[in-house]
Amino acid sequence: MRAPISDYDAVVEAAEKFTRSVAEGNSKYAKELFTDDACLFGFLNGKFERGSIEQFYHNVDSVGAGEKFKTRIDVLELEETLAVVRVLEEGWGGSIDFTDVLLLLKINGEWKCVAKAYNQNSNTITK
Repeated sequence: MRAPISDYDAVVEAAEKFTRSVAEGNSKYAKELFTDDACLFGFLNGKFERGSIEQFYHNVDSVGAGEKFKTRIDVLELEETLAVVRVLEEGWGGSIDFTDVLLLLKINGEWKCVAKAYNQNSNTITK
């Protein structure tokens, strides 16, 4: 069964907690989105990161987004209790572009992120 439009709006609203945290360099909004046991996977400047979402919180709190930071949220898949969201980021830290994929579950009526995987655009990698 296809999810109603109101669920699409709720998923975007949930994902905006992610983008707000990154934009403001403050993980407090993302902490409302992610479950305590959420995980992350991806490469930051060529270094493989995996594990607890706490690493993402550390990165967000350590690096400001930058004045030219931009985002776009796309809901790629939405079922009754499952959503896949793509977040495009341009200019994080003033120079890094990412594509994030967020896996959300509707838990007790609230959309929560259980996993984040990301790609850093190769032309923004510094070593």
